[in-house]
Amino acid sequence: MRDVRLRDLQVRVTDWFTDAARDLPWREPGCSPWGILVSEVMLQQTPVVRVLPVWREWLERWPSPADLAAEPAGAAVRHWGRLGYPRRALRLHAAATAMVAHHDGEVPRTHEELLSLPGVGAYTAAAVAAFAFGRRETVVDTNIRRVHARLFGGTALPAPALTAAETRRAVELLPEDDALSVRWNAAVMELGAIICTARSPLCDACPVFDACAWIAAGRPAPEYVPKGQSWAGTDRQVRGALVAVLRETDTAVPRSVLLDAPVDLSIGDSAVAVHVPQGKPGALTALHGLRAPAEQLERALAGLLADGLAEETDGGIRLPG
Repeated sequence: MRDVRLRDLQVRVTDWFTDAARDLPWREPGCSPWGILVSEVMLQQTPVVRVLPVWREWLERWPSPADLAAEPAGAAVRHWGRLGYPRRALRLHAAATAMVAHHDGEVPRTHEELLSLPGVGAYTAAAVAAFAFGRRETVVDTNIRRVHARLFGGTALPAPALTAAETRRAVELLPEDDALSVRWNAAVMELGAIICTARSPLCDACPVFDACAWIAAGRPAPEYVPKGQSWAGTDRQVRGALVAVLRETDTAVPRSVLLDAPVDLSIGDSAVAVHVPQGKPGALTALHGLRAPAEQLERALAGLLADGLAEETDGGIRLPG
């Protein structure tokens, strides 16, 4: 009976996906494995609407791993846009370099080979193996975890961190057929992204509303309140502002320009203007507008240098070469 019920749910969710799936370029049949890998890395903790234009620009500029590997790592950071967590750009560059060195410039096809790439974790390896190569892999992201928790577990939210029990459940729910397993992964992920959302689920539009254990339990409240990541005033904000300045110029920026008191760019101070593209003082103005304490600026810059997101030369600070 359980197998019959599970098969029914798999069919209903995947049929819903056929009609309701968003039209995304990395889902198109002609999308390369490289395009899918780039999308998976960019989509980590970042909404689709912000990823789309950057993904398109990247694929136009670097249609293959070899194209990206041929440029310095700083180019990847420069073209990362405002996606946040720019270390992902460095990881993609490192992965592209490894693919050129060890995989003939191609995205490897198996979960194990994908895991060997720099910066590729278990989720990304499973997602690329499934969505790029049609392999039967257990893909578990935040959206999938939430659907599983509600539909099968009867809880409002999954545990704060992935548990072994959740992973076992995901493995048990995965269809045996390769093609159906790929579609199930994508469909459950989409269901969590646009219907079974964290804060305001659209239960009336859910294709498996009548079978949901959470609904049957009376929609119990979450056992914990998810805490959103703070931004204003954090080192992350200052790091992002520093990187934005470096992205706006092709030359090294003196440490003093980044860390000293705010400068009025409207007066055309030559000591600053030569380091900022003509007509583009926005990033430096924004950095100084944070009024971050000197010790925080120093700490944020030190973190960027340690992470390889910036390098210091005789002329100042710049993106990695």
